[in-house]
Amino acid sequence: MKAVVKVDSKGRIAIPKTIREKAGVKPGDLVEVSLEEEKITIRPLESIADKYYGAYKVEKWPEDLDEFLVEVLRKWWINRSM
Repeated sequence: MKAVVKVDSKGRIAIPKTIREKAGVKPGDLVEVSLEEEKITIRPLESIADKYYGAYKVEKWPEDLDEFLVEVLRKWWINRSM
């Protein structure tokens, strides 16, 4: 699917609705814009919440949430590198 769009004076474009719907891009979503040689690519990014939902089961919320998150991330990095 292709479309021709105009770049405005601030460098913005509007992605046509049919393409946004097909790609699953909604208002407020993040997209990655990349340049390879002379080709610009726009790719939707998966939300972090969706990507890691259910990655760690919490049986009881800790009193110190910051310390808990540091420990979870540490364990995640260790498991990821194996």
